[in-house]
Amino acid sequence: MNILILGPQGSGKGTQAKLIADRLGFIHLSTGQMLRDIAKNDVNLANTLDQGLLLPDKKLLEYLFSYLEKNNLYDKLIIDGSPRTLYQYQEIIKWFKSKGKPISLAIYLDISDAEATRRLSARRQHKITGEIYNLVTNPPSSDIKETDLIQREDDMPEAIQKRLNAFHTQTEPIVKLMQADGILFKVDGERPIEEIYLDIEKEVEKRVQNES
Repeated sequence: MNILILGPQGSGKGTQAKLIADRLGFIHLSTGQMLRDIAKNDVNLANTLDQGLLLPDKKLLEYLFSYLEKNNLYDKLIIDGSPRTLYQYQEIIKWFKSKGKPISLAIYLDISDAEATRRLSARRQHKITGEIYNLVTNPPSSDIKETDLIQREDDMPEAIQKRLNAFHTQTEPIVKLMQADGILFKVDGERPIEEIYLDIEKEVEKRVQNES
């Protein structure tokens, strides 16, 4: 089975995806990290990412499907970062069905805009390693200097609200379609990390049993 994980910025998608991968044997595919890796050898993509621009749907999917084919990734994936639009969702569903390994579950981490803003405003990046921390949910260890942590432009209040508005406009319609497709599992994302994970784990195990 394959899983999509969605939610507003700051909802903890990456954290939960890593837990699912580590504990349940899935492969965590962050499309953002995938693009950054590809950009190391792709000047045009690097320029796009450096400008903070989103790729057109077809171009993003071209990179995604090529990456999946190249690495023989068809099953036991948890995809974090895509889809962002209805078109992306429909094409991803179609692609995996063509491989005989459908998307069986879409996890939606539900948090309020106020909580998303609180979390994102506390996010910091290590200026040397690039590691992302959160002063609220994932603070750095005591050996990391505060002066080495920076707040990115897209984690400023105005930028956060702009991103949340884009999320509501583009992504929420996908959630409705996922519900209609019978794959949506909505989770309260404002609880402790382990509590959220346990609910997800139960749902994953239930879906696996239903498919076996």
